[in-house]
Amino acid sequence: MSWYLWVKWLHIVSSTVLFGTGFGIAFFFVRAQRTGNVAIIASVGREVVLADAVFTAAAVVIQPASGMALALMAGYPLSSPWLLLSIAMYFLVGACWLPVVWLQIWMRDLAVAAATSSSPLPVEYKKYYRWWVALGWPAFIGVLFIFYLMVAKPSF
Repeated sequence: MSWYLWVKWLHIVSSTVLFGTGFGIAFFFVRAQRTGNVAIIASVGREVVLADAVFTAAAVVIQPASGMALALMAGYPLSSPWLLLSIAMYFLVGACWLPVVWLQIWMRDLAVAAATSSSPLPVEYKKYYRWWVALGWPAFIGVLFIFYLMVAKPSF
């Protein structure tokens, strides 16, 4: 197999990990919140933070490196409008994702402390959760738009 196909494979797999982990994290974290059970929320919070650190962070690094390599190997000018827009969207998604990472860590810590002391979640937790949801939607839609740009490569 050629280097191009190896890099393309890596790019597709890492985009799948990035999207799938993000979607899975969101699904299970929301489901945990809906239980209202502080111990479950704390447990899922631990796993969410771990999954983001292991899977999402690795894919976040691989995506731009493999994407640039693919564009150069395929002969696409880096000034192509669809490519520039996808890069801008990637930064927008990242601008949403980075605060989400910190919010998840804070929520995990608050939930673990509440579960340990058998107390309810503090008021700050609900505020952090609202921000987590609000930042998650544009990140999710942004990744879907990046997928569209990568597949369609529209000429603007």
